[in-house]
Amino acid sequence: MVAAKKKSKPKKKEAPESVFRGKRKESIARASIRKGKGVIRVNSQLLSALDNKYAQEIISEPLRLAPEIASQVDISLNVIGGGQMGQAQACRVAIAHALIGFSGGDELKGKMIAYDRSLLAEDSRRVEPKKYKGPKARARFQKSYR
Repeated sequence: MVAAKKKSKPKKKEAPESVFRGKRKESIARASIRKGKGVIRVNSQLLSALDNKYAQEIISEPLRLAPEIASQVDISLNVIGGGQMGQAQACRVAIAHALIGFSGGDELKGKMIAYDRSLLAEDSRRVEPKKYKGPKARARFQKSYR
């Protein structure tokens, strides 16, 4: 006897997801953006659930520059490394890149650069490596004759 196959329901096609990244100091943020209802999550937590209100303001800054796009997309951020403010600024850069990539327009990019160039330009400074003959990168051991 052959068992009758059950017809499976067609799977819902989800909107394609794009990933953008932002860096600041030691922090790296990856933003996944897709069509949605305007929900922003940072490490699986809602943006409004963050303790630091100042960090919330920093993260939501690019969203205020493009409210028509921000209300149509869901953004999920994954942040690692660094401190609280470095992570917030890395999220800010990742969201700005994601919104520009999603909208595909140069007018939003120009608007963000005119507002604050650091929204799109990552900070390239890194910690200088330690050299020999010293306790840190530039400092040298002091010599005492006594």
